[in-house]
Amino acid sequence: MIIIIMGVAGSGKSTVGKLLADELGCHFYEGDDLHPRANVKKMAQGIPLDDKDRAPWLEAIRKIIRGALDRHENAVIACSALKNSYRDILRLSEDVVFVYLKGDFALFQQRLAGRSGHFMNPNLLGSQFETLEEPEDALQIDASLSPEEIARQIRKQVSI
Repeated sequence: MIIIIMGVAGSGKSTVGKLLADELGCHFYEGDDLHPRANVKKMAQGIPLDDKDRAPWLEAIRKIIRGALDRHENAVIACSALKNSYRDILRLSEDVVFVYLKGDFALFQQRLAGRSGHFMNPNLLGSQFETLEEPEDALQIDASLSPEEIARQIRKQVSI
């Protein structure tokens, strides 16, 4: 099974994803590490990405998913997956499950204000909320819960 932890910046995707992967004994992939340099540069400058920018990034994530599925390996991936069309690209089989960390702008803005060492310009949070198409077919979890509680709820509702 491939669990994709999705949501806007500051929702806790990476923190929850790493914790969950450790608890499940499977590999964790950080979607942010797969962005082309041009994307990283744009985001650092506060320029929102468009669909064309995201295409090679989504393809890189898709390759990781395909490899894990081919090897019959479980994995957890942190990936914003903001649009339905992006999730369609990543949904290679029934074994790909999306977990949406849902929360409000103020919570995520506060988290981003306290984050350092990340290329994502906190000013892009508004554009991420504008781009976000909330999934109807994902497990939705309140992002204000502790990472441990979020991971517990995922394990309870997703069979690996």
